[in-house]
Amino acid sequence: MRSVIVKFSTLFFALSGALISHAASAATDASVKQGEYLAKAGDCAACHTAAGGQPFAGGLKMSTPIGAIYSTNITPDKTHGIGDYSYDDFVKAVRGGVAKEGSSLYPAMPYPSYAKISDSDMHALYDYFMQGVKPVSQENHKSDIPWPLSMRWPLAFWRWTFADDSTYAPVAGQSAQWQRGAYLVQGLGHCGSCHTPRGIGFQEKAMDQNSKGYLTGGTLEGWHAPDLTASPAAGLGSWSEQDIALFLKTGANKQGAAFGSMTDVIAHSTQYLSDEDLNAIAVYLKSLPAADNTAAPQASDATSQALFKGDVSQPGAQVYVDNCAACHRTDGKGYASTFPALAHNPALLSEDPSSVISVILKGGQRAITQQAPTGFTMPDFAWRLDDQQVADVANFIRNGWGNKAAPVTADQVKKIRATLPPAPQK
Repeated sequence: MRSVIVKFSTLFFALSGALISHAASAATDASVKQGEYLAKAGDCAACHTAAGGQPFAGGLKMSTPIGAIYSTNITPDKTHGIGDYSYDDFVKAVRGGVAKEGSSLYPAMPYPSYAKISDSDMHALYDYFMQGVKPVSQENHKSDIPWPLSMRWPLAFWRWTFADDSTYAPVAGQSAQWQRGAYLVQGLGHCGSCHTPRGIGFQEKAMDQNSKGYLTGGTLEGWHAPDLTASPAAGLGSWSEQDIALFLKTGANKQGAAFGSMTDVIAHSTQYLSDEDLNAIAVYLKSLPAADNTAAPQASDATSQALFKGDVSQPGAQVYVDNCAACHRTDGKGYASTFPALAHNPALLSEDPSSVISVILKGGQRAITQQAPTGFTMPDFAWRLDDQQVADVANFIRNGWGNKAAPVTADQVKKIRATLPPAPQK
């Protein structure tokens, strides 16, 4: 009888151990899956994956005012990646901007925003990067920043001056949906990294809706990320919550299409967010008061009628007809889901015309998503148009069909053209 009891006890503990092990494994799998979702929400792949490179192995070149830096390997490789990072090491880097060995990270890593990530989400991210990402033995690139500017110890003072490592704190009186949207926009989405103007120390001038300037537009690497507040002309004043969610899901809506680095954000990040999270982001963004109350453009047929009659006397009109009208039409309305409208497009009406100039010179491609897999391409015109022609056509579209925006000069075009890579030798 005693032997039977012993055998039963042994079997019971073995089964219990197996069940506990299975439960622990299931919990880890769920955490890894959640971490994968969060990594997409944080757009980690866009910066830490070079063109044609292995996922998260780094090597992407990023220009700064003092020289180029390269994203690092964040795979679990123990030699070149973060494979020997403990959870605390991981948190210290992601939230605090300090690598395991104690060196400061460049603030191109948006750790001031990632500081808002909750503890539970941070654990899931750690589980994903340690167990859900393939290790890649790829050495990190050194920066192109010259000495002594390349020394990292001054970055500690930058952190102490500009960074706040406190996690997201719910705002009293707001709905759960608004709170979720605020958490994603301010934290994982780090929208302010591009859409908030920078100060003299290259810091974001505001980190949330409580500070003036938050998400009012910012310029980086020749592109102007537009105003995301309710500004009627150059912001999201004319967009509905549904318009915002659709844009983040597909890269386009009836008002316009993503351009510049925003196409990477759509392709690598926001298209994978749940409808609930996209709607939460839209709710939060629509709650932000207008930063600029300039009236929205009023519809006008004057430009369309002039072009229809063959009147190209206005500067830039002939350039537009020859190079742009086939896709964007003489009425500036483009073609739905294919070529974006130029009439009343908020992205064209920012005071800073950098994006308009850049897209004319460099061209661009629509974001490739599950809902919009075609990825229509706009050709570049730097080879075809001189600085004055680019300025003229930019002014034409920024002030046609009822649009109204500040003038673009040939000197502004020249400065952005100077940042283009050399044309290939024929």
